[in-house]
Amino acid sequence: MKRASLMWKAMALASSPKESNPTMAAFPRSLSSMAASIGGLAVFLVIASLLLVSYPIGSTVSGYFYGMDSTGQVDLPIFEDNQSSIDRGHDNDVDVVDKDSSSGSDLKVLISLGGVNNNSVNVSDSKPGSDLQESTTGARKEEESSFKDGSVALSFKENDVDKGSEERSSDAASADSKSGAKSDVSAVPSNASKTGSDDPGCDLYRGSWFYDSLGPLYTNNTCPVLTQMQNCQGNGRPDKEYENWRWKPSQCNLPRFDAKKFLELMRGKTIAFIGDSVARNQMESMLCLLWQVEAPKNQGNKKMQRYFFRSTSTMVVRIWSSWLVHQTSEPIDFAPEGVVKLHLDAPDEHFMEFIPSFDVIVLSSGHWFAKQSVYVLNNEIVGGQLWWPDKSRPMKINNIEAFGISVETILTSIATHPNYTGLTILRSYSPDHYEGGAWNTGGSCTGKEKPLAPGELVENSFTDIMHKKQIAGFDRAIKKATDKSKLKLMDITEAFGYRHDGHPGPYRSLDPNKLTKRGPDGKPPPQDCLHWCMPGPVDTWNELVLEIIRREFSSSQSSSV
Repeated sequence: MKRASLMWKAMALASSPKESNPTMAAFPRSLSSMAASIGGLAVFLVIASLLLVSYPIGSTVSGYFYGMDSTGQVDLPIFEDNQSSIDRGHDNDVDVVDKDSSSGSDLKVLISLGGVNNNSVNVSDSKPGSDLQESTTGARKEEESSFKDGSVALSFKENDVDKGSEERSSDAASADSKSGAKSDVSAVPSNASKTGSDDPGCDLYRGSWFYDSLGPLYTNNTCPVLTQMQNCQGNGRPDKEYENWRWKPSQCNLPRFDAKKFLELMRGKTIAFIGDSVARNQMESMLCLLWQVEAPKNQGNKKMQRYFFRSTSTMVVRIWSSWLVHQTSEPIDFAPEGVVKLHLDAPDEHFMEFIPSFDVIVLSSGHWFAKQSVYVLNNEIVGGQLWWPDKSRPMKINNIEAFGISVETILTSIATHPNYTGLTILRSYSPDHYEGGAWNTGGSCTGKEKPLAPGELVENSFTDIMHKKQIAGFDRAIKKATDKSKLKLMDITEAFGYRHDGHPGPYRSLDPNKLTKRGPDGKPPPQDCLHWCMPGPVDTWNELVLEIIRREFSSSQSSSV
């Protein structure tokens, strides 16, 4: 009994501190709560891991911000002649392309326009950790053009292109010292005309191409109006780096396209892309960029494509016009019915009736002047392309001269229109890259995976002379423009001469049996080296359009104060 009594007292003493010390009493309960919390966290982590495997965070975040996941598709009503179908093959919107033939950005290479300039380059878009690597240089062959069999036939001759050496930019070097990046940046002058420039302190068209691993703002899966012929990834193109090269002006920054900013600047306004299939290419790029923040309403009809962005009442329009001037098939003098006649001194009336309702017009033309047509001035036949039956009659103008006249005509007609006070942007001649021949004589851009480096540019004499005639036509129109008219030149020709990697090449369709490599005889497969992949270099054009609009609207607001 004594031993039992002692044991009872010991138990009483042991239990006494628990009753008098609340901290000690609570300890077992805290330990159990911690165990429960740890168990709950483990269950959460397991569930979260399964969710991340099923739904990658990139597409989830994209869907949150853009309102569309990576596979989102929007069904649009497709009107007759409204060429916004997703799954479309060749149409009449094709320029010189054979219709019947089968959190830190990793900046790599900066490729600049020929020659050396000591102006500094400040790559402000780069983040710490960017990596700039030197690109190689070399010599390429020079193209000379002649007309043969309905197209531009190209021949080659050896010509060393001495564009000068590359120098390190002090600004880029300074930026690299902070980020640990290696750079070899050369900012060099171009032959781009500055006519109509609204900011002499910064030439947007002199600069460099740099690789930005942040990539494009959309993919071929997030743009439902992307023409299949330009859907390079959807058509099986195996490489993707061509999507990542961005343009950097030497003396200023060209920001990434900001869709919300564009829509706000264009609030209550209409932008119209008028011209050939390259105009369609640019318009679809604009739609793809804007689609990432808002899906527009298709209000198109037989005369034009129209997409309405409800949030800002902004309209994006596209009107087809092959030559931008009046055309007819009616017989004139010795030119019979059926052959296209171009009245080079009269604008295309099919879109001129609409221009008072436009606030910004972007023009595109040139490539159709390689096609058969008859040239008329003052109701007199003065020349022709692939058509001149009477060899005893001398032609007064050829297709190159005709192009220059057409540019002057359309710009003057718009700039002097009594009811149009908007901004007109002439996008300069878009270079093609058919190497070794023309589009129908074995020309090829297959296997080009990055921009040309300085000294590697293939000089295309046809592109050069078309560009010069276009600039001359622009200059003449400027002299005739009224005070209220605003004409701007978006001079992309030389910069985009380096982007032979940006075309669809043989990846023009979904056809699983399409040829993508040269045959046993060395003949290249049918391909498109004129239009641009989307996403791709063409998106830069709309970055430039946004910057031109921003400058113009800012200037107008400042002058009105």
